[in-house]
Amino acid sequence: MFLIHNASNRFLRIPSSVPRLAVGCGKGRTKLAHVSILISRSNFSTKEPKRKPALRENIYTIPNLLTASRILACPAIGWSILQGQFDLATSLLVYAGLTDLADGWIARRFKMNSVLGTILDPAADKALMTTLTVTLSMKGMLPIPLAVLILGRDVLLSLSAFYIRYTSLPPPKTFSRYWDFGIPSAEVRPTEISKVNTGLQLLLMGTTTISPLLPWVLDVPLTGLQWIVATTTIWSGISYVFAKDGYRVVAEKQKEDK
Repeated sequence: MFLIHNASNRFLRIPSSVPRLAVGCGKGRTKLAHVSILISRSNFSTKEPKRKPALRENIYTIPNLLTASRILACPAIGWSILQGQFDLATSLLVYAGLTDLADGWIARRFKMNSVLGTILDPAADKALMTTLTVTLSMKGMLPIPLAVLILGRDVLLSLSAFYIRYTSLPPPKTFSRYWDFGIPSAEVRPTEISKVNTGLQLLLMGTTTISPLLPWVLDVPLTGLQWIVATTTIWSGISYVFAKDGYRVVAEKQKEDK
């Protein structure tokens, strides 16, 4: 690599592979001949290539805030169950259900959809499910094997989500960019059986939570529902392993839209 001075008083970088002319003048002495070289700017550029800016989106939307409030309500729900305050736990569950309906409707009605929303919404469901599963099993209201099955599936899905985030994140892959959710990388697309399983799990946990407030015993119906949930939990976990459209990389989605 060497430098050459052009007519516009700017130094251009020339690869070392370009031949240079040397002329012998005198015995044992060598001088470089003065050569005028005309260089096209189209071949040699002094400007650094511009890096394509990363895709960003607005994550501070009403649906995302409602979803985040459901996540923040989970510790209060768990505490109320452990303290035996099932009336408070039921009220918070009603709030979680209403906000779950509201955020989806608002996102569709006012076009506030976001890639973060596709991740945050199922994350809120899992946070609520984990809180209910742990606290209800601690109170002896949910079988331990069923609790282990539900939590084990969610842990495996969470680990796979971290892996997908890393592999789909546009370069450069840095720690700060990994946790910057304003940079979308992949959107989650749950399978149909997973949606059914989530609904049945919430039905089981909700019914178990309000059962102490009801005037009749629900042991038999709850036992049947527990077996159904165990089946759909295994089924949905297997579906994610073989599903080809469980998630979509944002860059690929944009190419399809074009």
